[in-house]
Amino acid sequence: MAEAARELVPAEPAGVEGHSIRVSGPLRALDHAAAEPVHSGWQLADAFLGVVLLLGVLIAGNIDRMPQGLDGFLAVRLSVKNVILLASFGLSWPALLWICGLYDPDRLRSGRGELPRILLASAVAGVLALVFPLTSRSGAARPVHALLFAVLVAPAALGVRSCVRAARDSRRRSQVRRTLIVGSGPIAAWVYRGFSAPNGVRHEVVGFVDTEPREGLPELGLTHLGTVSQLERLLMHEVVDEVFIALPVKSRYDEIQQTIEACERVGVPAIYPAPLFRTRLSQPRLERRADTSVMAIAVAPHDLRLVVKRAMDVAGSMVLLVALAPLFAAIALAIKLSSRGPVLFRQERYGYMKRRFRMLKFRTMVENAEGLQLELEVRNEASGPVFKIRDDPRMTRLGRFLRRSSLDELPQLWHVVTGEMSLVGPRPLPVRDVVRFSEPWLMRRFSMRPGLTCLWQVGGRSSVGFDQWIAMDLEYIDHWSLWVDMAILARTPLAVVRGRGAA
Repeated sequence: MAEAARELVPAEPAGVEGHSIRVSGPLRALDHAAAEPVHSGWQLADAFLGVVLLLGVLIAGNIDRMPQGLDGFLAVRLSVKNVILLASFGLSWPALLWICGLYDPDRLRSGRGELPRILLASAVAGVLALVFPLTSRSGAARPVHALLFAVLVAPAALGVRSCVRAARDSRRRSQVRRTLIVGSGPIAAWVYRGFSAPNGVRHEVVGFVDTEPREGLPELGLTHLGTVSQLERLLMHEVVDEVFIALPVKSRYDEIQQTIEACERVGVPAIYPAPLFRTRLSQPRLERRADTSVMAIAVAPHDLRLVVKRAMDVAGSMVLLVALAPLFAAIALAIKLSSRGPVLFRQERYGYMKRRFRMLKFRTMVENAEGLQLELEVRNEASGPVFKIRDDPRMTRLGRFLRRSSLDELPQLWHVVTGEMSLVGPRPLPVRDVVRFSEPWLMRRFSMRPGLTCLWQVGGRSSVGFDQWIAMDLEYIDHWSLWVDMAILARTPLAVVRGRGAA
């Protein structure tokens, strides 16, 4: 643990000025967890904004129809139906913002990348607001009102967020938190150096407590206030807003527990860094399991956005299955009339967390294609463990068209319904390819559910080498968001029409 901490210690303490410093780096999340308004507060504010703005647009658009004044208008128009519609809209607006990633903690703090997401949410909200003119018998709500709402809600939402951030930064600049560090070694020095960034809460470090002072904080000039056993009495007489625990877990566990108990008795918050262990890709997150809390470390996302992704998968695949039913029948008939063999081809593939499933495709090859593959291995044109031949002799004439147009993949919509696949995700690979993987890190592509389309599908398909293909899959996993999924789905039809790299 000490070696891990040494690797995390910055070479130079950034912005240290005496003992008054600011939070930054790996500790910033802890600071914001305490200082940032909870998501529910943002959602309530956005819901209120959406309802008030929509009401304002409706009222302003009907001024000429209010002979009895505002009271008369409200008495007539606010029926039970309209109240229910407004309440539903008040829930829908923050839900749209959430789907677009606008409650991401980093985005709430910095505002980076907000504008395009708010514009998208505003456009969708404008479409949802059409429910008012569509259900209005009196004509008080008209389509132009929905359009006006969509135009006004984007700058209004941006303005509210900017004002909240300005007020937060002003409060932080005037706030000073007296902090006591428990520990003195490399971890404590890393913690101390991490208290440095603009717009953070100012920390006045009163000193450190450690049973055996080590190299680290003493070299930085901090005062040794006593041992861990003396902490409770020290907290009784000193003004301390928080105690930051910076002890190695393995060798100092008993002292960490003693520190927590002392802080509990005195009523002073105890804090410890979330990244206790080194991670390159994964982010630690707190989860509630039964009656206990656990810190989970995962490389793929595991949050409520996946519930939305799953809802999009089910809704989208069901709609497509119904809408494309005539096309399914036409393709099936064409396959049956053009060559011998079944309409559907089944092949075992690797799915989520390496679970195998029998994937369906429209048959594009001769009936005994898998048996002939061994003879064709010497003609494999693909780099890496995958198998691709551009002019595969097993392909039927109709099959070439189905492959080029990606119509052979349509039966996989059923796998999306059943949950074995998603609309967007890394493509599921055959067992033949996966057993040839030689590096463990290649298996990380299976940490998300496989999809019908992906970055590889819209970025060149078979014209992309194996290494670049895997890089695209891992890039998708590392930067996944609902926004990314929607962008890939939007690019897929054009990629299919172009047919670039299809084989």
